[in-house]
Formats: sequence, structure tokens, C-alpha cells
Amino acid sequence: MRRRFPIQLKWRLPYALKSVSFLTRIRSWRSIAVYDREAGRGDASGRRAAAQPALFSFPLAHFLPFTYTFPMRIITNNERADVLVHALPYIQRFQGKTIVVKYGGNAMINADLKAAVIQDVILLACVGVRTVLVHGGGPEIEAMLKQAGKESRFVNGLRYTDEETMEIVQMTLCGKVNKNIVSLIHMQGGRALGLCGIDGNLLKARRVTTQDLGLVGEIEAVDTKSLDALLDSGIIPVISSVALEKSTGSSLNVNADITAAHIAVALKAEKLVLMTDVQGIMRDVDDPASLVKTLARSELDALKKDGVVSKGMIPKVDSCSAAIDGGVKRAHIIDGRLPHALLIELFTDEGVGTMIE
Repeated sequence: MRRRFPIQLKWRLPYALKSVSFLTRIRSWRSIAVYDREAGRGDASGRRAAAQPALFSFPLAHFLPFTYTFPMRIITNNERADVLVHALPYIQRFQGKTIVVKYGGNAMINADLKAAVIQDVILLACVGVRTVLVHGGGPEIEAMLKQAGKESRFVNGLRYTDEETMEIVQMTLCGKVNKNIVSLIHMQGGRALGLCGIDGNLLKARRVTTQDLGLVGEIEAVDTKSLDALLDSGIIPVISSVALEKSTGSSLNVNADITAAHIAVALKAEKLVLMTDVQGIMRDVDDPASLVKTLARSELDALKKDGVVSKGMIPKVDSCSAAIDGGVKRAHIIDGRLPHALLIELFTDEGVGTMIE
């Protein structure tokens, strides 16, 4: 487990940092920055990597009158090889298989987390995993609605969408957010194509009638022809969850978790992975130690009934249930606030979230 940085700094700071599990560097006599231990290591050609952003920093003026140099642990080539060998069985298992990732939450806002997710997705594609990225955009939509002077309203974790809100949702998701993600993938050397559910008749939806949510849809069918063509060509489809109501021609806002589940079922995916801002399913939301690592599909309904699963977690659990019921082998809810959570969940024994099967 990664150690927490000591709260009592003062004059103990130099000694405390000797045992901290991060690489530390003095920026100047006025400040210190804490970096990830792999920052700055050389690449395959022996060139030193570009400087990595600090995980956090703080002033030293009141603590240290002069510069200290702290010892750091360098990862050896053998250790790097061990990491790759450890991942090998997982790479072999998922090579040629389809994984649908729903990308959302804080991982779409924080620049470092965003870069980590993009790197994970590109790596999966590079080792032969057919990866589909479905994204939300709640924070961006909230910001745009705020600019327009509109207040958000949610019903059972789903956004109520009137006509004006739908215009903002479509503009934000299909335009700004979708194309920004595609651009980031290209900048990291990957290949991606941005789509929404309207493109290529990808997502057919009807309006939700069980409750009044406005222009909110539920998926009726997924046409996978365009997705199969892209995946066969090694291109990562990046999909925003806006669908077309065929009877009226209206655009419908569809929950991104539910959209990802339907796409996973239609593609006969090996896994559905939902990235969120919590560790996973917890029996007590105030106790991180109550994280449930593994669940059977049959247990989910009882957790909802008992109130363990509530509010914004309801659509995520419903999405996992729908995916498993539709033939997807496993569904995962993981904490997108953890850098490289996707790789850790898929390519390590321990994982980082809740796995449902």
C-alpha cells in the first residue's frame, strides 16, 4: 500500500522523506515537489523522459534554510521485465477480445488522470485488445448549463433533459468532449474515431416512459457494423451517448453507463469496465475498507433493496446487471481517480475495484 505523506513536517521533513515511496526533488530552496517514482526515467533509446507533473508540492521557506538531496530508489531493468512478465498471462487472455470502457468522472477533468486513461486505452489496443471507449461528460455539461443559467435536475441518478438542456448536452458530448478525447489519443500515438449514437445509426433508442425524464432515452438496438469495421482496422471507437428517436427524429440523452452496457452486449464483449469517482461497491460508503472486491450477479438486486447501492450508483449497478444478463462475462466498477486504474484492474491479480460475474 502506498504510504501517506506525514502530516507533521517541520524539521522532521528531510528524515520522513527518506522513507516515502515517491521520488522527491527540490525545485529550489523555496519549494519541494513530490513526483511519481517512475518520472524522468529514460525511454527505450536511452533518452531521459520529459519532466512529469508533480503529484503535489509545498513551500519550504519556513522549514528548510538550505537545499537537501534525498535518496531515491531507481527501478531496475529486471523489475521492469518482471512487471511485463506478470502482465503476460492477462495480455494473452484478452488479446483479440473486446473490452468496453465507460470513461467518466474526475478522470475526465484532471489532466494527469486523463493522460493516464488515454495511455491505458492505447496500450490495450497495442497488445491486441479490441477496446471501445464510451464517455460521459457530466462535469462539462454542468459547466455549460451553469453558463446558460440552467439548474440541473436528477431523478434516480438520471439527468432530467428538456429541449434546451438536450441542445447543450448534444453540443457538449458530441462536439467538445468527444473530439477532445480523440485528439488526446492521436497525440499519444493512437488511432481513434469519434462517434455519437446518431452516426451510422449506431444507437436506436426510445423515450423513457416509466418516469418523467424529458428527452432521455433507453437503447432499443445497437448496430455494430461500424464498430466492427473500426475495431478490425485497429481503430479505437470513441462514443458519446446521444441517440436518435426514430419515430420523431429527436436526439435523446442516454445514460453513458447504460449505453456502454448495451454496446458491450451487442459486441459480445469479454468485459465491461465502468470508471467512476468511488472505489467500487462499498457496504458502507464512509468506510473504504468495506469495498466489495468480487460479487455475483445474483447479489446485486439484494444490495439495491438493502440500500447499499443508491443514488448515482444505481445506473452503474443496473448497467453491470444488464451486461452480465446479456452475455458479457465480467463487469467492473473501478476508481478512475487512481492513475492507470484500468491497467491495474485488468493486468494484475489484485485489481482496484469491484468485479461482478
